[in-house]
Amino acid sequence: MLGLCIAVAAFAAGAQAQNPNEDPGRNQGADVSTTGNGGDNGSVVLRQQDSANRRQTGVEESHAENPRATAKESTPENRRTTYKPGEFERFVQRATGQADVPVRRLGYDLVTRAGPNEQQGDLSPLVPADYLVAPGDEVLITLWGSVNADLRIIVDRSGRIFVPRVGSIQVSGVRNADLKTVVEHRVAQVFKNFQLSVSLGQLRGIRVFVTGFVARPGVYTVSSLSTIVTALMRAGGPSAAGSFRDITLRRGSHLVATLDLYDLLLRGDRSNDQVLQAGDVVFVGPVGPQVGFIGSVNRPAVIELKPGETVADALNMVGGFTAVGDRTRLAVERLKDRMTQRVALLELPRDASQTLGAGDIVRAFSDVDFQIPTERQSKRVRIEGEVQRPGVYIMPQKSTIDDAIKIAGGLTPNAYLYATEFSRESVRVTQQDNYDRVLRDMETEMARTTSAQRVTNADEAAAQTARSSMAAQLIARLRALKPTGRIILSLNPDSRELPNLALEDGDRIFIPPVPTTIGVFGSVFNAGSFLYSPNRQIGDYLRLAGGPTKGSDFKSAFVIRPNGSVVSALQQDGGFFSSGTISGLRAEAGDTIFVPEEMDRTTFIQNAKDWAQILSQFGLGIAAIRSITR
Repeated sequence: MLGLCIAVAAFAAGAQAQNPNEDPGRNQGADVSTTGNGGDNGSVVLRQQDSANRRQTGVEESHAENPRATAKESTPENRRTTYKPGEFERFVQRATGQADVPVRRLGYDLVTRAGPNEQQGDLSPLVPADYLVAPGDEVLITLWGSVNADLRIIVDRSGRIFVPRVGSIQVSGVRNADLKTVVEHRVAQVFKNFQLSVSLGQLRGIRVFVTGFVARPGVYTVSSLSTIVTALMRAGGPSAAGSFRDITLRRGSHLVATLDLYDLLLRGDRSNDQVLQAGDVVFVGPVGPQVGFIGSVNRPAVIELKPGETVADALNMVGGFTAVGDRTRLAVERLKDRMTQRVALLELPRDASQTLGAGDIVRAFSDVDFQIPTERQSKRVRIEGEVQRPGVYIMPQKSTIDDAIKIAGGLTPNAYLYATEFSRESVRVTQQDNYDRVLRDMETEMARTTSAQRVTNADEAAAQTARSSMAAQLIARLRALKPTGRIILSLNPDSRELPNLALEDGDRIFIPPVPTTIGVFGSVFNAGSFLYSPNRQIGDYLRLAGGPTKGSDFKSAFVIRPNGSVVSALQQDGGFFSSGTISGLRAEAGDTIFVPEEMDRTTFIQNAKDWAQILSQFGLGIAAIRSITR
């Protein structure tokens, strides 16, 4: 046992003696123990603890040992970049007329939308095989078998690592692929019957300069595997005045590489994205000629052009046309011609080889935004109700209602043509516009009437408030109603065919079955539906409903016919139930009879109250006159 202790002490002393340049505090805390006979065939256990004395010895600044920690401590570098559009981008945005769909520079999101980890550029990447080990790198060594060890060792300033019981190993300048062989060869000189695993841990940090037209120019500490794009992400990317296509890497006085970010954005080509070395300078040049591309393209954007690039190149940069884009033409608003010819039309593919100028705005059109002539349209028609094959049909040009009925298999025996509902989308739009205009006029008239009325007492004020509330409720209910676009067909109850009307896209034809009831509603004693009888008149159904109530408006009664037309009592001569009025009209199956209620009526008590008030005022006036004349 005493011999074992002496051997361990000699091992520790010999380790320091073999590495005179090593920092004396580097391996403090290393615990070494052996079992067996301590020779080549013995089992040795080496445990080197991580401690605070693990520091960077190959880089001048201590904080460069851990780029990840450095980046987290540097608050401005760790913040996500807030993008600030340039003047031309704002101009193009206004030209689109769509503030909710931002149009930005092509590639801005590559560097400005990167998260904190991407901006730091320290993602613990896989170390390539040709990576050269250098001072400051961390080497991880694991041994098992006749010797057990789990070591984390920093390459010192002289490019060596120190392995207990083995000694110093020169690793600086060794390729990552050859590192295991170098370490294994050295350990084999001391131990036998072992296996070994060697890898690189935390890599050294290097300082690079990012200058030119970038969001945050300055000096950055990045991983030794970082590339040009990594440094750009750390610096927030090119500014609004910076180029995405003119980025250079300089090493001393030499130009190492020129990077065009569009190669990465559009083709995924990173061949010029070189790995950085300490002291490198990444320079972003000023932005080149810019062109706005908007409209029906897959990626509306502001793009940067190089000399000689054409309209076709610009179209490829924005991903080409959308599925509904018009591939035959483009509109170009040239900045230099804004005072003369404002917009020029380019025919494709004839003008695809033309070049564009700085400040031009190219607009792609959509095929669905333009209405072709009606006679050249295919007609999509919905046919419902009493036909043999209801459904949606695509009709050829110049098709009619009769053609639609034939393609749907014809009518069923129960079809009631008189009640056919024919709806058209273009008519519905017109009806809606007219209806909205009428409602606006009604609101204006009601507001004018209310403001013109004079209020002399509390009762009149309450009545005026009630009328205003009712008017507002009426307007709200009317606004909830939506026109259907129905066209009243000139049909008779005995019609056996529909009019030969040309179809439009979106038309709807509904042919109901023959109804069996008549509806009576409104101010009657027993509103409801009654069985239809061919021999009855409108007056007969009014009597079945108990007749109009005392508060009904007899003169405004009307009948809605199944074909959509209206017959009212005001169209007839004579009294309500006299011959020639609607009560004497023949009832048709599906009729709806409506008797409105009188809206402007007063009760006897209200009239008596008004007259009493008038007489009272009249009496007071006479009394006043008499008192004056006395």
